[in-house]
Amino acid sequence: MAGFAIGLGNVWRFPYMLGQYGGGAFLLIYIVFMILLAVPAMSAEWMLGRHTREGTVGAFRRVFGTRWGLLVGYAVLFAVFMALSYYALVVAQVIFSGWFALTRGYSEATLADYSVEVNNPLIVLGIAVGTVVVAAGLIIRGLKRGIEAASQLLVPAFGIIALYLVWVSLSQPGAASALADYLRPDFSQINSGVLFAAMGQACFTVGLGGSIGIAYGAYLRDQENLLSTAAATAGMDTGAAILASLFVLPAVLVFGLDMTSGPGLLFDTLPRLFAVMPAGRVVATAFLAAWSFVCLLSIMAPLEAIVKGLEKTPGIHCARTTLIILVSAALIMVMSPIAFHPQWIGPLDLIFGSGMFMLGALLAVLGAGWGLSRLVLSQQLAPSKAANLVIVWLKVVVPLALSAILIGHIVSVVSQ
Repeated sequence: MAGFAIGLGNVWRFPYMLGQYGGGAFLLIYIVFMILLAVPAMSAEWMLGRHTREGTVGAFRRVFGTRWGLLVGYAVLFAVFMALSYYALVVAQVIFSGWFALTRGYSEATLADYSVEVNNPLIVLGIAVGTVVVAAGLIIRGLKRGIEAASQLLVPAFGIIALYLVWVSLSQPGAASALADYLRPDFSQINSGVLFAAMGQACFTVGLGGSIGIAYGAYLRDQENLLSTAAATAGMDTGAAILASLFVLPAVLVFGLDMTSGPGLLFDTLPRLFAVMPAGRVVATAFLAAWSFVCLLSIMAPLEAIVKGLEKTPGIHCARTTLIILVSAALIMVMSPIAFHPQWIGPLDLIFGSGMFMLGALLAVLGAGWGLSRLVLSQQLAPSKAANLVIVWLKVVVPLALSAILIGHIVSVVSQ
């Protein structure tokens, strides 16, 4: 579960969201939302998958009925598909960055060339399509031989190299003090946009959205404790996000880059950090190679969710579904202007990566909390003295909080 959660959301998305939405205050709100809302919502999605042993469409049909279940299920899968289509472009930039480090290395002389080439739409499109094809191949190999094997090998390797990058970044002159000043919470900056961004990041990074969690939950053993597994997953995922921020943000501050530059923040920062560190070419190659493979998990998760989500739909077969998804995603990447106008990724990410994922999580929590019987809820959550409190929290508090955050942000946007 941690393997599919750790990926783009931690290294690419979290640092730029942290920089764009207020630093320390955003971080504290994000952690609170992760503990109080994301962990129970994760448990609810896994519960739907494990109880029904079906994907998104089948699970929602069971709790919302055929008509509404189909509508909700297909809407959620569409959001995941759109996210897959443009996140593959970001993964392509990561892979190209690793290839650049291996073949040419980062230095003051090559930074300008890198900046131009990493934004070349033809290069990015070609790598993105190839990445989705490779991810599909791993999906076909199955959970144990594909997804789980890749996770167990690559996530620890990525973490070890990331620790070294933290040390190098914080050892830059003035980096530690600049980071401490930046992360000092300023709660006067908190508004509906910050709350929306923090909860949206929490949903995206652990795979909430009524799709990925349900798909992976269908594989969980009956004796697995959902709450403790969700808490462990959230803890490891948050640790990875903070680790990434500890090597990205100090470098941004030291090099005088724009903290609010958005999705391009990481690709502006890492080359400069690699250019000044000892054995930068070797470290850059190792880190970006490991991260490229970890990013595959960020592609495999939504792909698996869509394939699993359409399972048992009349006329749908796994191999055929995978092929259709591959072709459709490739067409969207090639024919849409996203690759040629990367500035669109930020707004699209806010709509689908935050808004639609949060809405999907809300629907999944409502489906689990109110569509399943109290007996099923108690059995799925492993009966304990706190079971009644957890059930009330899941049925009432989490949906109200998610609804308030969504509605507050919509009202704020409309009124501007």
